[in-house]
Amino acid sequence: MSGIVSRRRLLTGAALGAGGLLGGCDRLGESPAFRKILFSADAMNRHAQRLITDRHALAREFETADLSPFFRGNGTQNPQGADYRAHAAENFARWRLEIRGLVARPLSLTMAQIRSMPARAQITRHDCVEGWSAIGKWTGVPLHRLLDLAGLRESARYLVFRCADEMGGGIAYYESIDLIDAFHPQTILAWALNDRILPIRNGAPLRLRVERQLGYKHAKYVQAIDAVASLDGIGLGKGGFWEDRAQYEWYAGI
Repeated sequence: MSGIVSRRRLLTGAALGAGGLLGGCDRLGESPAFRKILFSADAMNRHAQRLITDRHALAREFETADLSPFFRGNGTQNPQGADYRAHAAENFARWRLEIRGLVARPLSLTMAQIRSMPARAQITRHDCVEGWSAIGKWTGVPLHRLLDLAGLRESARYLVFRCADEMGGGIAYYESIDLIDAFHPQTILAWALNDRILPIRNGAPLRLRVERQLGYKHAKYVQAIDAVASLDGIGLGKGGFWEDRAQYEWYAGI
């Protein structure tokens, strides 16, 4: 079993790799002036944040009375790909989540299997760089449970989330996190919002909730997770769709 990563090694920081402060939910992110202001001195900010921030600390959790009356969607809210529309028409009964790459036991899980797993529910605030926030109750499987089932290999350093929403030019959305965030207890693959099955506008049937990061890191419509050693070969090498194309930063810690 020496090739399989242990939880203790992950949580003591072996995954501290490339980083930064990823930025941008859509409209403001399209402004070069906004990006220049938001991401100035990003290298200094990245290293300073890692020094002063406890990345294992929990995000604040709220009470039911704090729930926002409406949890808006953002970015893609209704993927139009033929495969996704077919799955949506069947209420995602045949949707499968693939976990692959640097794992000992690749997984292919149905939504029924995922919903039958021990779940975590948490009421947290979603903060978007556009300036809005909302509080919602998310229910889903802790990501670390899936990673334990798959058995990460020693060389794994990052997880890349492959999504069903196409962003133009036939390119599907992708995003990544490191293993510190992957094993954080509040990082879940959510399948419910406010005690109801996750709506399409919010990422059905599965979306990432990585509560210590800003909202644009919370990949929606997740259909595969790739465990990789490096982000160099992912897209254009910066770890995410917007990082590659709009100079957004990779790490969005809050």
